[in-house]
Amino acid sequence: MVDTPSPNATEGRAVQPSFARGPVVAVAALLVLVLLLAAGGYGYHRDELYFLAAGRHLAWGYVDQGPLTPLFARIATAVAGDSLVGLRVLPALFTGMLVIVTALLTREFGGRRGAQTLAAACAAVSAIVLQTGHLLSTTTFDLLVWAVVAWLTARALRRGGPRWLLVGLAAGIGLQNKMLVAFLLLGLLVGLVVVGPRRPLRDPWMWGAGLLAAALWAPYLAWQAAHGWPQVELSGSIATGGSTSSEPWWLVVPFQLVLVSPLLVPVWVAGLVTLWRSRTYRLFPVAYALLAVLFTATGGKPYYLGGLYPVLLAAGAEPVLRWVRAGRGQAALLGGALVLTAAINATLMLPVVPVAQLKDTPVTSVVPDVGETVGWPEFAATVAGVVAAQPPGTVVLTANYGEAGAVQRSAPGIPVVSGHNSYADWGTPPDTATAVVVGYPRALLRQWCGSLEQAAVIDDGVGLDNQEQGRPVWVCRNPVASWTALWPRIRHIG
Repeated sequence: MVDTPSPNATEGRAVQPSFARGPVVAVAALLVLVLLLAAGGYGYHRDELYFLAAGRHLAWGYVDQGPLTPLFARIATAVAGDSLVGLRVLPALFTGMLVIVTALLTREFGGRRGAQTLAAACAAVSAIVLQTGHLLSTTTFDLLVWAVVAWLTARALRRGGPRWLLVGLAAGIGLQNKMLVAFLLLGLLVGLVVVGPRRPLRDPWMWGAGLLAAALWAPYLAWQAAHGWPQVELSGSIATGGSTSSEPWWLVVPFQLVLVSPLLVPVWVAGLVTLWRSRTYRLFPVAYALLAVLFTATGGKPYYLGGLYPVLLAAGAEPVLRWVRAGRGQAALLGGALVLTAAINATLMLPVVPVAQLKDTPVTSVVPDVGETVGWPEFAATVAGVVAAQPPGTVVLTANYGEAGAVQRSAPGIPVVSGHNSYADWGTPPDTATAVVVGYPRALLRQWCGSLEQAAVIDDGVGLDNQEQGRPVWVCRNPVASWTALWPRIRHIG
């Protein structure tokens, strides 16, 4: 319930319901426990291998991200050592915090204890929350930041003043992780201008919050400027399908039906309607619509809107509970939807299916990222075997950062380079070195290598058709020019 006359919520002067601390924290703790129990399943994702490498090269920015997620990886390895579970502790904790913030949003919107618990449960079983909570990724922290910014914005809209600085602080921290937060701020600002409330536009504290966010973002922007704004090139690559998680532009809107669950669409749709009917919080549906159009037009990834679903679930929980209380069968329908959603999403997003059986299921077809967590030790062992048969000084050259990270982690004595994203800045092969190469097509390698032979084929051992399966491993000798001279042709962003 949002801004409708009631004992709990009046326009701009709400007496807030009590916080359902016990059940909400229980839901969050159960989710964290599930994520930690699943943390050791399958293996590292290619992005996690990249973050581990980036954590060894701490900087104010990278080609494709800000400094925070590599810093999280560095902290995890410093505390837990070389541990997959240790790497995934922070993501699990961030995800638990996201569930709690969703409930706090519900409370801010006037939702009572039952609605807060329902919103927390809906967030906890959401597809995007389970998927990103299981892995260390930039999106894991980004979802939490969007929810926190939305919650603090909702509070500041009703109270104003210095509370806006907290919005700027949260946004500025988030911008050091992922630039997407800037789009949320843009959407909210447009919402304020178009539908109000416009009082914050006259509040100097709100503009001070914008300056604070920009100041915190400045080191990353300075890094991007000094390196020729590679993030712009990356965005173009994503728009043309150059990422594992890229989708056609026309799928951005339909994809929203599965980001939470098809069975829970009525909850967040009720949230959209409820927020639109509110004079205070109408800016959130405007931001959602604007960003849906913007991400569609620019070829963004469908999950880019994921950060707004805690807001929509929070606003939709109270009206859904009213509907449940209005009849006898509704409670069973809602409970069944939650249980079925949890079962389906856990099977798809978490390492539930035995790895040897994955190839016989639709899991990796529905969620390709799952396939990118299988086979890395076998990959590294195959590459290392080829290197062992070559002369001293041989290096490994890979086409993507996951391949390079896998070799670095599982065969740490072998020198590895890659032209992909920030890996391209971390070293090149000695100018005349023999290179064991994987990931590049033969036709391209013939342009670089005086002598080229295939030495092995990648096999993940379980027959799973992921990105690396079946790729040849080449031995490149006598490069046609020094590797330093070839490097501008080898480095790529995507």
